[in-house]
Amino acid sequence: MARILLAEDDESMRRFLARALENAGHEVAAYGMGGEAHDRLKGDIFDILLTDIVMPEMDGIELARHAAEIDPTLKIMFITGFAAVALSSDQPAPDEAKVLSKPFHLRELVAEVDRMMAAA
Repeated sequence: MARILLAEDDESMRRFLARALENAGHEVAAYGMGGEAHDRLKGDIFDILLTDIVMPEMDGIELARHAAEIDPTLKIMFITGFAAVALSSDQPAPDEAKVLSKPFHLRELVAEVDRMMAAA
């Protein structure tokens, strides 16, 4: 299973996602701020970064760019309700990043994580 670093500023959504992924057998380290997740990434190894795009302080795209510099093999998935606005050409996301638009069903999230891990 995957080691997942989750960055989501909405506390109830963060708990909900972490619980669903843990129930599917994944190990999850969850943070409410991009900077906190970035600090954890500097000292640990993960398979997947799962991050909201729109967050205060460090947004998900900036976090993903820093994460890709730290670990180029890290798979990145964005979760957002603002995909069309947030992923613009002046704010490019790392190559091969996946986007899962809110609202989504937890089965979709788990299935996408499984697909990303199978492609490794």
